[in-house]
Amino acid sequence: MKNLDLSLYLVTDKSEDIEKFLNTIEEAIKGGVTVVQIREKTAETLDFYNLALKVKEITSKYDIPLIINDRVDVALAIDADGVHVGQTDMPCDVTRKLIGEDKILGVSAATIDEAKKAEKDGADYIGTGAVFPTATKDDAPSITKEDLKDVVASINIPVVAIGGINLENASQLKDTGIAGLSVVSAIMSADNPKKASEELLEIFNS
Repeated sequence: MKNLDLSLYLVTDKSEDIEKFLNTIEEAIKGGVTVVQIREKTAETLDFYNLALKVKEITSKYDIPLIINDRVDVALAIDADGVHVGQTDMPCDVTRKLIGEDKILGVSAATIDEAKKAEKDGADYIGTGAVFPTATKDDAPSITKEDLKDVVASINIPVVAIGGINLENASQLKDTGIAGLSVVSAIMSADNPKKASEELLEIFNS
């Protein structure tokens, strides 16, 4: 599943109400989300595994790639489509060896050097940010629009922008050359996740 459409990349936030969480993901996919990444920073392994299996049922139904954040073990256990790692997680080249060549591998990179290294080490795409202030990841380094353009120009693999992206500011990223918008709260906290997804995709594609 390497023919990746990263246009609207949903990253989940913490799941309290599981039914609502799963429904939000399904509605977002109906609205045009092209990739789903599960991020559960504090979940116990078994809870993460069980949740990931439930999400995989939905993503498989719509033929949407499912990416697991950080946890290579969980990704392999549920046969997810890929893994996304940060700069303090399992190294990219080691992750690639563990998951094999056919799985998707994304890496968070905030600088040109980090992006180039990730590409060299086997990443399929880069997540770069935070492009706007974000409440979901308060330790995320912030980057300017110019920095984002520089990262995009420095590598041959696609870049998705992440960090505080919403309906009000998404259009500011139009001329950066990114392959997609990576969104958390603008969809996960939306009253109507399907509509929010449709509108974000429309902004990105316009």
